[in-house]
Amino acid sequence: MSQPHPPEVYEKVYRAGDAVFSIADLLSSATDEKYMNKGLPRISDFHLKVGQAVRFRMDQELRSIPKGEPLTNELMHNLIVPLLPEHKRDKFRNQDLLEVDTNFELDVVDGLRNRYRINAFHDNSGMAAVIRYLPPRLPLSDQLGFPYDDIWKRIISLKQGLVVVSGITGSGKSTTIACLLNLINQHRGTHIITLEDPIEYVFDSDRSLVSQREVGKHTKSFASGLKAALHEDPDIIYVGEVRDTETASLALTAAETGHLVFCTLHTRDAIGGILRFIDLFPAEREKEITSQLSMSIAYVISQKLVPRVDGIGRTVAMEVMRNTSAIGHSIRSGKLHQIYSMMETGSELSMITMEQRLIDLARAGVISKENAAYYANRDDVVDRLFPRD
Repeated sequence: MSQPHPPEVYEKVYRAGDAVFSIADLLSSATDEKYMNKGLPRISDFHLKVGQAVRFRMDQELRSIPKGEPLTNELMHNLIVPLLPEHKRDKFRNQDLLEVDTNFELDVVDGLRNRYRINAFHDNSGMAAVIRYLPPRLPLSDQLGFPYDDIWKRIISLKQGLVVVSGITGSGKSTTIACLLNLINQHRGTHIITLEDPIEYVFDSDRSLVSQREVGKHTKSFASGLKAALHEDPDIIYVGEVRDTETASLALTAAETGHLVFCTLHTRDAIGGILRFIDLFPAEREKEITSQLSMSIAYVISQKLVPRVDGIGRTVAMEVMRNTSAIGHSIRSGKLHQIYSMMETGSELSMITMEQRLIDLARAGVISKENAAYYANRDDVVDRLFPRD
């Protein structure tokens, strides 16, 4: 049962033009119809800092609330402190705690609860906070941005292997994996274990049994959680981020021993995802790791969020690499440069490069030619195949 909100959450204390808002009002604006695109939120974060108006990140751009008053220390106290766990409020206010990382839930319509990840801290101006909105509903499969439907259908039917989703921070990696896990949850009888920092989307067990664990709260680290998961009869394991050698090694072992493993990496393309995995290990283990990867990896998906030409939000551009015998051989032999051309000519296997996908989106009028080139990893390829005017 959820805890009641402190009454301060609903106190209208922040003025913007002729209106006065509570922190609940401000946070709920993320779900305002004008800030949505086909049911998906365009606002991802709220920024609060003494001396500045409240700002929010929409479509990756940081914007100020129109006619918002500059925040004072008193306003910051009234807006932020009620969102923190009760036992940390005084400590944060008195600077015994210099930063607090926590979650907060807010009741909305239809029995839904909006969730927010909060990082409150002190800077040279006073209190500050960044609040990330975690939508209560996942996008539907046709909203995910897969270039071919059979990609996600094949992925959710996999019994074992490693599926890597890569991209920069804020590119929607966690959302893509959460949607895939939810589809498995709805259609297969499996045990899914997630290891997250923090938990973003909350799953209700359906046909699958879902166990969600948060790093720092339910387990000490990704590595320790993954080690424990191997003794918890999982079918599917989601590792929020692979950051170190031990986590990478355990993820590979889990994929080799009959589990389906999902993980995220911060790389700009699919080949970079493979390289990042290899680079997590010492050079003397490269041959061993490339051999493991060539047999364990199933898919590498790299994605970017690109501004729509109509100015309403962003669209997902996905690069997809599916492991084949030829690609597996290239990984084992260290000839990763050969993989790009295999992806270019692999449409029958539902593979596609980022450049091909950006060109498709530009030709369909979803994004501009200029942004197709700007967001490409190889803009010369875009210019050669789809010359700009």
